[in-house]
Amino acid sequence: MSLSAGTKLGPYEIQSLLGAGGMGEVYRANDTRLDRRVAIKVLPSHLSSDPDRIQRFEREARTISSLNHPHICTLYDVGTQSSVTFLVMEFLEGVTLAHRLMRGALSIKEVLQIAREIADALSKAHHLGIVHRDLKPGNIMLTKSGAKLMDFGLAKPAAPALGTSASAGGALTPETPTLSLPSLTSPAPPLTQKGHVLGTFQYMSPEQLQGCEADARSDIFAFGAVLYEMTTGRRAFEGKSQLSVITAILEKEPEPVSSLQKASPLALDHVIATCLAKNPDDRWQTAHDLKLQLEWVQAVGSQSGVSLPIVKQKRRMTALAWGLAAALAIGFALATVAYLRVSGKPTNTLVAFIPPPERTTFEFLGDTAGPPVISPDGHFLAFVGRTEDRNQLWLRALDSENAQALGNTEGAMFPFWSPDSRSIGFFANGKLKRIDINGGVLTSLCDAPLGRGGTWNKDGA
Repeated sequence: MSLSAGTKLGPYEIQSLLGAGGMGEVYRANDTRLDRRVAIKVLPSHLSSDPDRIQRFEREARTISSLNHPHICTLYDVGTQSSVTFLVMEFLEGVTLAHRLMRGALSIKEVLQIAREIADALSKAHHLGIVHRDLKPGNIMLTKSGAKLMDFGLAKPAAPALGTSASAGGALTPETPTLSLPSLTSPAPPLTQKGHVLGTFQYMSPEQLQGCEADARSDIFAFGAVLYEMTTGRRAFEGKSQLSVITAILEKEPEPVSSLQKASPLALDHVIATCLAKNPDDRWQTAHDLKLQLEWVQAVGSQSGVSLPIVKQKRRMTALAWGLAAALAIGFALATVAYLRVSGKPTNTLVAFIPPPERTTFEFLGDTAGPPVISPDGHFLAFVGRTEDRNQLWLRALDSENAQALGNTEGAMFPFWSPDSRSIGFFANGKLKRIDINGGVLTSLCDAPLGRGGTWNKDGA
């Protein structure tokens, strides 16, 4: 039975019911000693005699009390009165992420800020050996001071080591909770009842759905599902029934974020896809690593490109370096003409000699590679270099002294730029491919056995 306004639990006076779920009811209350608004969570009366529920509730108290982080809801107190066990937590003013998502996707700026804050909170929890196990939009509160991770009611100590948890294909054991599906066509309720897999299954990892032990990487999968929904406005895994959603989680890959949200950086595709890998070993292994990736994506923002890993080699000039120098001189001359047309001001022509990368032959003549190409924004030069009988795409920022090899571009030829200078199209091994210089995400577009160059218009064609 719900508590009425004016009810006292120790020094706390109940004001109103805020919400209820499988693990408790939450009330707005006043701490009469400090004249402070608080949130009080109590077990529903019909569950107060359930030893398993009481044990989980006490575990939640111990879990939350060990977490002190600006993006985790703070636990103030815990108590029992007249067979009512309750937690006293900070009162958060704001809306849940689930409520916000009812209006659609968030802006990329909001997505990255919220995601970074929650990843930081998870990193803190995981560092203390705590796995949330029920990360979802309803457990994230958006406040003026930032996102807050709430409700560790399903949290438990993490597995001793990441490598010890069962994989997505692991077998059930006698101690493993099993997933019960009372109705395959009814709306999907949170699976928090006794004898069920704990958590809200739309955000659960494959290993959890199969009854295997959850570790920090299970939270990272749920985080990826939440991040996908924030970015696109729709769930990563959808279906007409519980069974179809679970099948999607276990077997299907969600549509890439960038295909649904054009403003999304391609690097964010890579971050989310890695979070949502079916095999835990293929995901980000720690929330700290995930936070660093998000900070990197957030930092580069709308920049046309960022530094990629540099392939270290010894310097060696080749006979074909003059071809590269000639191509660069032509490119700089064209850039100068374009600048003069825009500015109308006279300027000196810049001629530069840039040697090819160490141990690399510049491929220019004939039809083996195609000429170097300067990005539309004038910041980068892309070209094909040949090392040990293998063509590879290289990128050089024009304000840098080093060229950088782009991974997974073996056999590249005839590169060309996207209008926004963020991606390069090229041909390799009978395919037309695209690589994002902002993170190195590679996409194979179609068969192109005789590709000899291309152009890319502002509509993406």
